[in-house]
Amino acid sequence: MGKKISVIVPNHNGSSTIGACLEAVQGSGHKDFEAIIVDDCSSDGSAEIISRFPFRLIKLSEHGGASRARNEGAAAASGEILFFIDADCVLFSDTLEKVETAFRQDPGTVIGGSYAPTAHDDTFFSTFQSIFINYSELRKKEPDYIASHAMVVSRELFMNSGGFPEDFMPIIEDVEFSHRLRRNGIKLIMDSNILVRHIFNFNIFRSLKNAYRKSRYWTAYLLDNKGILSDSGTASVELKFSVLSAIIIWIFVACFILFPDRFYIESAVLIFLFSMAVSRGVISAFYRTKGIWFTVRAAAYYGLVYPFAVAAGGASGMLLHLYGNRKR
Repeated sequence: MGKKISVIVPNHNGSSTIGACLEAVQGSGHKDFEAIIVDDCSSDGSAEIISRFPFRLIKLSEHGGASRARNEGAAAASGEILFFIDADCVLFSDTLEKVETAFRQDPGTVIGGSYAPTAHDDTFFSTFQSIFINYSELRKKEPDYIASHAMVVSRELFMNSGGFPEDFMPIIEDVEFSHRLRRNGIKLIMDSNILVRHIFNFNIFRSLKNAYRKSRYWTAYLLDNKGILSDSGTASVELKFSVLSAIIIWIFVACFILFPDRFYIESAVLIFLFSMAVSRGVISAFYRTKGIWFTVRAAAYYGLVYPFAVAAGGASGMLLHLYGNRKR
């Protein structure tokens, strides 16, 4: 007998993606599930779109953040299995079947899925991000954290845990939740079969803004918890090395412009190649997904441009750690 799954979707001004998200949920091949969409005081007509689907809609009277929306959805759920996704995630037709299979194998754990390598909107910057996250999240069977864009957990365990922190920094509530459960002896595992397609709608500016914002809160959190050198998901040692390498590379390039000497440019090339060797895992993932031409572009972006948004976010995160209010 199947175990009922409750799909929990927080939504705040997600009118551009929530329709595609819920169409995919509705098209699931699973026979025993419910979907609970918690609208976090949207002002863009999202609730009207949600109301067209045969799912439960909970409207919050004031904006409380994604954590509160997820917690409200979980409290209203009737399923034994909670499956958290985001309003810009699109399920495959068999995603819920794979969720139940994974849960049956490890019912006392928190199980993580990830983004499919190819984004729903398959443009360069969107698929770059999707491959990067897929690789980063799935490279360890037992991860440091599980992201809430594809998280499977029993309702009983979730409610007993206290849920996601509601008075906390945005973006990394799921990191705090995961770390808290790990400290309490709960095992986290990743299942590469559980995938969702993400709608990024990225161009270069949105890509860099996203990198900056995530790095800002990640850095503040890691400094707060004395884990800045940890190898944690997308905040990997590989990415940190890429950031350091990019800074050195561009210093050498500037030196070459000011003082034309082959030493500077040759050194820059060698450092870049070494950085790519350190990051060979994600470079291979680019190649497996999209081939050589995409990989060349992605390697250049990952090694020379993307790190500066990460570094800027990191600097802002240090200030947030030292002087800022890290709560919402």
